[in-house]
Amino acid sequence: MTTPTNDDQPRPMSRREMREAAAHRGKAPTPVPPTAPVMPAADEVPTSSVAEPSAPAAAEVPASSPAADADLARQAAELFPSRSDVSAMAMRTDAIRTDANNDVTPENPLTDIFGDHAVAAPKKKKRAGCIVALVVLLALLGGATAGGFWVWNTYGDKIQDFLGMGESKDYEAGIAEGEVMFTIQPGDGGLQISYALHEAGVTKTDEIFYDWLRENPPTPTFYPGTYKLQQKMTAAAAVEVLGNVDNKLANAVLLREGETLQTILPTIADSLQIPIEDLQAATADPSVYGVSAATLEGWLFPATYEFNEGVTANDVITTMVNRTLQSLDSAGVPVEERQRILTVAAIIQREAGAGDMGKVAQVIYNRLGPENTETFGLLQMDSTVAYGVGKLHDGVVATTDADRANDNPYNTYLHPGLPAGPIANSGDEAIDAAMHPEPGPWFYFVTVNLNTGETVFSETYAQQLEAEALWHDWCEENPDSGCYD
Repeated sequence: MTTPTNDDQPRPMSRREMREAAAHRGKAPTPVPPTAPVMPAADEVPTSSVAEPSAPAAAEVPASSPAADADLARQAAELFPSRSDVSAMAMRTDAIRTDANNDVTPENPLTDIFGDHAVAAPKKKKRAGCIVALVVLLALLGGATAGGFWVWNTYGDKIQDFLGMGESKDYEAGIAEGEVMFTIQPGDGGLQISYALHEAGVTKTDEIFYDWLRENPPTPTFYPGTYKLQQKMTAAAAVEVLGNVDNKLANAVLLREGETLQTILPTIADSLQIPIEDLQAATADPSVYGVSAATLEGWLFPATYEFNEGVTANDVITTMVNRTLQSLDSAGVPVEERQRILTVAAIIQREAGAGDMGKVAQVIYNRLGPENTETFGLLQMDSTVAYGVGKLHDGVVATTDADRANDNPYNTYLHPGLPAGPIANSGDEAIDAAMHPEPGPWFYFVTVNLNTGETVFSETYAQQLEAEALWHDWCEENPDSGCYD
């Protein structure tokens, strides 16, 4: 995020930093659904309520009224509770084996649309729930006006799924294509893997893999490592590959966008079984790789790499630096501009979401311009401040007054211009955006919805304050989304 305010309110950072904040606090909590409504058993319903109607059910729907509509909405909300949104898709811990088998048990499968709390309910309750579902549907078909339309608009997907009318959440077998290198990180559970698979284009929906695990016990143990998958796989096919440790690629490592040497070197060491001391020695002198910089921060490209047995630390680092050079050359970056572009790209990578990188790049260049009378050369990027005080990977979701007062060469609130160097690695999109920004008059931006990534770009500080108010409102409505420290 850009631009300070004059109060002590912490500032939002990028969606990636929000996920890291959640990861720092520990493993994603299992969503706790509301208690299932208690329905009377069929044999306990008064005779008058189950008597054979003399006219079609739709004709017996009472006239619509505000009270009736509200009651209908309440029944639907109880019958079709919304699932808790899980915002941290890639939460990490330091465990070696995953604990996916801890969040799914044979006693707790997912068998219907009523949420986790209803799966253990007696059959009589489920039968009563079906009766209420039909009543709701008949009310809708009978024209329960405002209340009915609200129920359908809010819960229509769940009603269709319940009646078998909704679109399948899983891909059909036999349509898988392409190749996807997928990495299970240490500590990933079934839910984290499920979300990551959808993000990688492997599965059709973000929870189908997790749902399949719950419905088909026992759950396999998932071991960290890189696996070869395809796009458009069924959940069952993905489980078959990931649940077999023999499918793990022996000498593969995945580096993610926005990572630093602090996290990259341990990842390489764990994945390739190379001593961390060897990797530290291999990165000590950037000139060995033709890099004119004080460190290799930002020069180890994020990608999945496969190496032969016996690969050395220097071989690994050479491969990763060369991949960065390839990206720089593809973007048309002159040799003398490489370090500067990587510095800009790193900020973009940490601050922007997909689709907004070109705009964030333009904000940076607008602020660096000599005509800037909004911030007078100050970038005021919280990501650089967090890096300068050593909090970039410590679960920091906002910078504090003390952080912004810390005098270090990465504090872009105190020092105009770019920071001393890259604060992280960056991918092809960020590098290209740094070289080819999207033209625009913006000096400010803030992500106002951390789930969707909706970001507001502004020309003036007054507009920015209005956007920040939207962000604060969203945070108040989503207190567990990691907005504040």
